Amino acid sequence: MAGRWPTVLGANLLLGIPAVAPLWLLWFLAANWLTGPAPEENDGLGVWMVITAVVVGLYALLWASVNRPIARRSSLTPRTYWLTGVLATLLPSTALIIYSP
Repeated sequence: MAGRWPTVLGANLLLGIPAVAPLWLLWFLAANWLTGPAPEENDGLGVWMVITAVVVGLYALLWASVNRPIARRSSLTPRTYWLTGVLATLLPSTALIIYSP
């Protein structure tokens, strides 16, 4: 069962729901760091960098711990599996961006 497309898509679509938070934090950090004035030590972005690193790190650990066992049992090629997994994980965030008011 783990080698079928619905397993790969379902697991990663479900993981894409909590992925909205780390992806938003990465966007927030990039938008404030890259488009604003030159960052200084006292601008408060250091705290956001730490928060973002922790949240993204914990999410990456969760994502990898779910996907590695499924990938081992999957009959898909590794390239197909991981590409499908990443794209399915990004789908909920993409839907929110497209359908936001």
